[in-house]
Amino acid sequence: MTESEDVIVKSVFIAAGCNRIVNNVSWGACDLVSFGSQNAVAIFCPKTAQILTTLPGHKAPVNCTHWIPGAKFAFRAKKLESHYLLSGDSDGVIILWGMTLADRKWRLVMQLPQLHKKGVTCITGIMVSLTDTIFASSSSDGAVHLWELILPCSPGGECKLSCFESLSVGSKPMVALSLAELPGNSEHITLAMGGLDNKIHMYWGKRTGKFVRGCELKAHTDWIRSLDFSLPICKPGEANSIMLVSSSQDKGIRIWKMSLLGFSGGEGQETYRKEISLASYIEGPIIVAGSSSYQISLESLLIGHEDWVYSVEWQPPSTRNEGSSYCQPQSILSASMDKAMMIWQPEKKTGIWMNVVTVGELSHSALGFYGGHWSPDGQSILAHGYGGAFHMWRNIGIDTDNWLPQKVPSGHFAPVTDISWGRHGQYILTVSHDQTTRVFAPWKTEASHLDGQSWHEISRPQVHGHDINCVAIIEGKGNQRFVCGADEKVARVFEAPLSFLKTLNRATLQSDIPEDLQMGVQILGANMSALGLSQKPIYVNAVHESPGANGNDSIDTLESIPDAIPVVFTEPPIEDQLAYHTLWPESHKLYGHGNELFSLCCDHGGKLVASSCKAQSQSVAEIWLWEVGSWKTVGRLQSHTLTVTQMEFSRDDTMLLAVSRDRQFSVFSIQRTGDEISSQLVAKQEGHKRIIWSCSWNPFGHDFATGSRDKTVKIWTVVDSKDPWVKQIATLPQFSSSVTAVSWFGIDRQRDHGLVAVGMENGLIELWSITVRRNIDSGGSSASAALAIRLDPTMCHVSPVNRLSWRSREKSEDSRSVQLASCGADHCVRIFEVNLSYN
Repeated sequence: MTESEDVIVKSVFIAAGCNRIVNNVSWGACDLVSFGSQNAVAIFCPKTAQILTTLPGHKAPVNCTHWIPGAKFAFRAKKLESHYLLSGDSDGVIILWGMTLADRKWRLVMQLPQLHKKGVTCITGIMVSLTDTIFASSSSDGAVHLWELILPCSPGGECKLSCFESLSVGSKPMVALSLAELPGNSEHITLAMGGLDNKIHMYWGKRTGKFVRGCELKAHTDWIRSLDFSLPICKPGEANSIMLVSSSQDKGIRIWKMSLLGFSGGEGQETYRKEISLASYIEGPIIVAGSSSYQISLESLLIGHEDWVYSVEWQPPSTRNEGSSYCQPQSILSASMDKAMMIWQPEKKTGIWMNVVTVGELSHSALGFYGGHWSPDGQSILAHGYGGAFHMWRNIGIDTDNWLPQKVPSGHFAPVTDISWGRHGQYILTVSHDQTTRVFAPWKTEASHLDGQSWHEISRPQVHGHDINCVAIIEGKGNQRFVCGADEKVARVFEAPLSFLKTLNRATLQSDIPEDLQMGVQILGANMSALGLSQKPIYVNAVHESPGANGNDSIDTLESIPDAIPVVFTEPPIEDQLAYHTLWPESHKLYGHGNELFSLCCDHGGKLVASSCKAQSQSVAEIWLWEVGSWKTVGRLQSHTLTVTQMEFSRDDTMLLAVSRDRQFSVFSIQRTGDEISSQLVAKQEGHKRIIWSCSWNPFGHDFATGSRDKTVKIWTVVDSKDPWVKQIATLPQFSSSVTAVSWFGIDRQRDHGLVAVGMENGLIELWSITVRRNIDSGGSSASAALAIRLDPTMCHVSPVNRLSWRSREKSEDSRSVQLASCGADHCVRIFEVNLSYN
């Protein structure tokens, strides 16, 4: 929460997708999940399915995160007051973060010495004691570094860090690491490394360093993708053994056993093996660590996945009683690019490892999983996939396993380019370069937690074949509609199906859709075409012909793709449902532009839509006006010579404002006489010294703000006379970065007072209080501006803010509180609640 004397701002909602890279996600002993979302580290709570915060600090995409302690060491974490998180990015930077459990407050503890010259590929660690952690980091520069981190005994203390070993295996970098204490010899650490040479490299050494090569395990025939050591096994006779599981792009999973043979220097070798198993005859390499010797043997080969296995992980130990003792379960979770996660366990009688649980993603846009993770209690599993999405299942069975999908946060996995509030502010529509359009809404519940509502993605109207650049909700009466423009020369019009309207009513706890609207909507949902460019309508009278209309029928194979079944949801939908059952039908295509669409806007009466495209000449840079309903071209406005970056209609719809890359803005007057629409250029002026990225009208008059790459925001007014002209009435003090988004919100009409939200290229957001004073006698105006609040960087974006949009207020609503939405190049959508204490 950020506050100033007059304004208090708190974060209400964050949507963000996961970077599409292995090792990016980590589930901590504190039962929070961390992941990289572009340059930020995002933290989400699995219980509420909400992203709690994002941590700014990295200047490059985050590749990997790792909790200290992780889920594996949750049995040691019960008395800890602070938990820590490591994150590594594609520039080789590793940052240590700290979080106090009591208040969930985060701080940047330190940036590690930058020993890696290229991107960090993996971070893994073990807790040797409550305050001592050993972790290793690998990079595509071929180096692996081992670090010791001494955690403070009290919350206010300082962490002590040292790098005690650096290893280089060769020219082919390592991408998978795992650490473990050697069984029966806790003074020694073993490190398993795997990478692009298809071999597992085993090293051992003391905690002070001097690691030596133990052996190489050659069995996989493709890149090693994941390694994970178990804790010492609790079975009788196995107390001095640990297991290592490895997965590879050869589609196989291998389990290796490292057993303590005995101690050298005595009379013979004392053995701890109590039974002779088949594995004991397959003698593997022996490594000698200090006075102990260990044999590594291949215990089992698991075949079941049909594509690269990106991730394997042992189930975290279950705690025995209240002490620090634990029991390591014989259970492995694997995640693969074949869109499936599997749990493997040995049969009780034969000991043969079998696949006991399979869960997966069935949507047509799925391309597999990059990683799978256990919750600390072992009752939930989480996957992150190619589509930047999370999938979570929880075992709710008592006597037998019953894994059911759970709600998770969702969001775009590429820059979010535009946002638009629903007509009455019930939801927000976002578009992105990830080629999707998404609807986020507050889902109200009778039971009050989080003020009785929490935000979720409730629909994915469009899954397109092009990067989407702009969107505009069509105002006015009738059904919910929007126009969007992508990296193609066509604007597309979409209309809300009946299934979405009913789901929205359920989310907002409204009784039902207005009768006139419900009668008019004959389309229940939409189907995706084979090429993924057009969405065909599914009509109400045809839905009974589709099998399994309740949407819950199981699908025989992962490859089969059924017809989409529009569903009215009674709780927030999960990823599979969003990607396939919430499409909107496309009703029109608007042809005319010569290049990729770049900007769209709709007037407040819902009669006109304006569009522009990327341009480098005056003829291509013209603005097209479309009549809503007939979708005929009713105007082509020429003024600019380069791309028009943003447009907006004045609140009374008599003027259209456009700003451009050519550093100029234009104001057009729009006249309506009956069905005829005419337009005229009122003013054209060079407003800034660099590109003008954004503009916004004052809701109370013909004043507007423009924001530019020259780091300034200027306030202008249209002087109404027989020959209207534009006059500058204020310039805000220079900002710290290029201004990429502005949005004006009216607070008090009598005082002509409002707030201008300013978003910058560095991701920061400021709110400025603007008061316009009009001189009725002279017809002139002046404006005063003051900084109302500068939002805390932890609440803001970490990359350029692409758009800001205030939610329109209903007359009956509390006038002291308003919501502001923002989207950015960091893949995030954010919603803030702004409380106006002086109102």
